[in-house]
Amino acid sequence: MKTKNNVRRWQIHWMLLGLMMLCLTQCKQDEVKKEEAYDPAKPVVITDFFPKEGGVGNNLVLYGDNFGNDLSKIKVTIGGKIAKIIGVKNSSLYCIIPDGAYAGDIQVSILDDNQAELAQAKAKDVFSYTKKWLVSTFLGKYYQVGTDFQEKEGPFDDCGAFKGILWLSFDPKNPSHLYFTAGTNSSRLIDFDRKYVSYFRTNLDKVSIINWKIDGNQDMIVSHDHTSDTKYGNYIFSRESNFVQKQAIEVYARSVNGTMVHPQNGELYYSRYRGGDVRRYDFITREDKLAFPNPYNPVAIYLVVHPSGDYAYLMEYDKHYIMRTDYDREKKIFKTPYTICGAAGTSGYADGIGTSARLNNPVQGVFVKNPDYEVTGGDQYDFYFCDRANHAIRILTPQGRVSTFAGRGNNGTSGYADGDLRTEARFNGPQAIAYDETKKCFYIGDTGNWLIRKIAKEE
Repeated sequence: MKTKNNVRRWQIHWMLLGLMMLCLTQCKQDEVKKEEAYDPAKPVVITDFFPKEGGVGNNLVLYGDNFGNDLSKIKVTIGGKIAKIIGVKNSSLYCIIPDGAYAGDIQVSILDDNQAELAQAKAKDVFSYTKKWLVSTFLGKYYQVGTDFQEKEGPFDDCGAFKGILWLSFDPKNPSHLYFTAGTNSSRLIDFDRKYVSYFRTNLDKVSIINWKIDGNQDMIVSHDHTSDTKYGNYIFSRESNFVQKQAIEVYARSVNGTMVHPQNGELYYSRYRGGDVRRYDFITREDKLAFPNPYNPVAIYLVVHPSGDYAYLMEYDKHYIMRTDYDREKKIFKTPYTICGAAGTSGYADGIGTSARLNNPVQGVFVKNPDYEVTGGDQYDFYFCDRANHAIRILTPQGRVSTFAGRGNNGTSGYADGDLRTEARFNGPQAIAYDETKKCFYIGDTGNWLIRKIAKEE
């Protein structure tokens, strides 16, 4: 009996001790809460902030006094834009930089229950806002349900969607006109002046690539990807006819996937899927001959020439790597190519140098001048290309380093999301790319999403 009483006394003792500790803890929390609450008798002060510069989505910490402890009663604006608040401790406030906060002035407001302003404070210094590269949806309607798809001509805000986007090409004489091909689907003309999308009718059942002659007229060259050994593979659409009338380049060519025109000498190069080679056509002599064989066939090879004409890249779509071919200016022909990045026959996703990088169906690319290279000299251009099955836009430097420029946001692969290049943006099988030198922006044929996306710095 005595043992049982002792046990009971100890149980009561521990219960009382626990209640005392609970009371002390609650009192302490109440004391802290009281200390951290906004005091209307004291001013709100911003003494400092960190970091001093950044862009949309970056974290910002404000230091000061009397911010309070209630997130619902605090408003922060940066450059006149409302920032999302993620934490407050009376003397420090944590928020996320909003987009478009260009002016950089920082203000904290304390609000009452009706969201009316009770007090405010302004930072003495100005935050330096850095404009970020962002992905947005430029043209087309995104259909969550594929059967709702509509194809039509129309203004930018009502032009349906676009299936099968393959290749984008600006008119060199009219940079407000951007064309794209789409295989067996409809080719289009994007008119920036009229803000209108219309059909570009070729009367060819499968259009692969658009190129341009370098002569005075700069007529359009359209390639026909057919399966006959007795049909022409390339056609010239005359500028004088507003690209309505066409004339065949009288050379039989089956399954033309890639074409390019040398930017100084003007000869046409085209790849043949079944032939597994790249051929050279001279517009003056009308001579057609082998430029070089390809290591593999049948494969799709897309061609992109460097602005200098010194070399070109061969996008080995089916074999997941990129080769380079150098130009022999004496003989006026491109030479046998060699691997510049990726591994032949090995698909994957990895940034790296040369053969350590991994690609998955590279398609169209574009050379873009990099001002950072002016000091070092040498090749001044980076190469941005669509890595279709990796759902990303990659960069290839002159030194052969591959990195990821945009896509695969939120640790994902395919999808549809606008926003920050790497943390948010997602594509679905991007296949076409063009760069607007004047506006300093990229247009992406997001083939799997049936859209034209845009990559640009915040406006």
